[in-house]
Amino acid sequence: ANADDAHTTDNRTLCHAMNRRDFLAASAATAASLAIGQSTPDLAHDPLRPQFHLLPRGNWMNDPNGPIYWNGEYHMFYQLNPGAAVWGDMHWGHAISPDMIHWRHLPIALAPTPGGPDQDGVFSGCCIADGNTCTAIYTGVRSVPERDATLVDGQHSFRETQLVATSTDPELRTWKKVAEPVIASPPPGMKVLGFRDPAVWRDGNTWYMVIGSGTREQGGLVLLYRSPDLRRWEYLHPLTHGTPSGKIGNNPVDTGDMWECPDFFALDGFHVLLYSTQGQVFWQTGHLDPNTLTFREVKSGKVDEGTHYYAARTQLDAAGSRILWGWITEARPEADMKRAGWSGMMSLPRKLNVASDGTLLQTFAAQTRSLRGRQSGASLTMPRCTGEFEMRLPRAQFKAAFVVIEPEQGRPATLDVTADRGHMATDESLLGDFSGDTVQLHGFVDGSVMEVILNHRTALTQRFYYAFDSAPDLLIRANRSWTANTYSTHSISPNRLTT
Repeated sequence: ANADDAHTTDNRTLCHAMNRRDFLAASAATAASLAIGQSTPDLAHDPLRPQFHLLPRGNWMNDPNGPIYWNGEYHMFYQLNPGAAVWGDMHWGHAISPDMIHWRHLPIALAPTPGGPDQDGVFSGCCIADGNTCTAIYTGVRSVPERDATLVDGQHSFRETQLVATSTDPELRTWKKVAEPVIASPPPGMKVLGFRDPAVWRDGNTWYMVIGSGTREQGGLVLLYRSPDLRRWEYLHPLTHGTPSGKIGNNPVDTGDMWECPDFFALDGFHVLLYSTQGQVFWQTGHLDPNTLTFREVKSGKVDEGTHYYAARTQLDAAGSRILWGWITEARPEADMKRAGWSGMMSLPRKLNVASDGTLLQTFAAQTRSLRGRQSGASLTMPRCTGEFEMRLPRAQFKAAFVVIEPEQGRPATLDVTADRGHMATDESLLGDFSGDTVQLHGFVDGSVMEVILNHRTALTQRFYYAFDSAPDLLIRANRSWTANTYSTHSISPNRLTT
């Protein structure tokens, strides 16, 4: 799965959503230069590095993979390049948590097998609890001639197959791979523009799987399979599809002709489909016909209106709530990521629901309350660009761009909630079809990232940067008549999870 290669520059923030496969050819050279030609970055004292978002000890992170509640703890697997702060050499990193907030790192869960179908990368997938066995179903890639490839994006020619690994370990530290693919090729006769990122669920005694794909004739596709045992899979038909984008480009994800990272689940009387393409995550709500197993859309939208949230994946928490995770991408040049020694992070967990009209609703998961420290009183300043804020304001006064203005040396950054400016969506377009009289904002700021949810309906994720040895304070500029509170937040690690 990949994010599009978008470049937007203004006088406050350099926005650069990095393509995960742009750096594969250079990854080995990069790792070598980091090993012998550069000093080790001081990750624990990097002010841009978050205090309470999950990220690896160093190097590159992208998609959440197989988040699961297992044996009383939460597990997050994720796309990891263990050798460099750019995309390449994909493994499954692994972290464990009692509450989806406080994490500790475990050893790498899945690595490429030399000579195997995943020898060039362990790509994205899911984890399923099947009795006492946890089953990971994921996409493996292997370089092949272009005529045999399912992924051709102008730089790579990969054969994508769907693979299985299992674990019965209480902490999911050890895994046993099934040697051969459980799905070795796309449906016969279908010339796909990608074939990856399986998501699996069970209905009665039958397992179902969706796989992200696309064709030039139909645009993005979500392919539906079923199985009695997680090993033998039968292709049924497209669950749903888009339309040809008509855009020209080497990478079909960038043009929208391929949908990746699909997720599909029942929630609040609806079925919900998530997929990622063109650098953003989209949702559709609707109904799955039990006879034809086709999906009929009722409503659709974007999961996040920002440009740095991608590859979303969900899980059930201990109480059975549907929890959403996403990869928060970088907005800085490759050279800066190499210099910093890290790239990307996991979003905070968001709880999903569906309104009676089919609108997808989001709130920060209740577990994030454990981050909250002291209320800041009348001050709307967050020391060192870290904290939580809540606001309520009349709809008639809502006009927000949520622009974090890069400060000058010795001056605070400014989170502008009142000005109609910036490169993001502004004014009431952020509210969608919300018809209430009061706008509610809930957000977290963490070093170099901000996540905000408006009225439980719209989310915005932004990155921002500064070139100082310590993080500046962040001043929220808002109308004094509004109800507004800020809170300090607790760090989840004394060293930004570097050990």
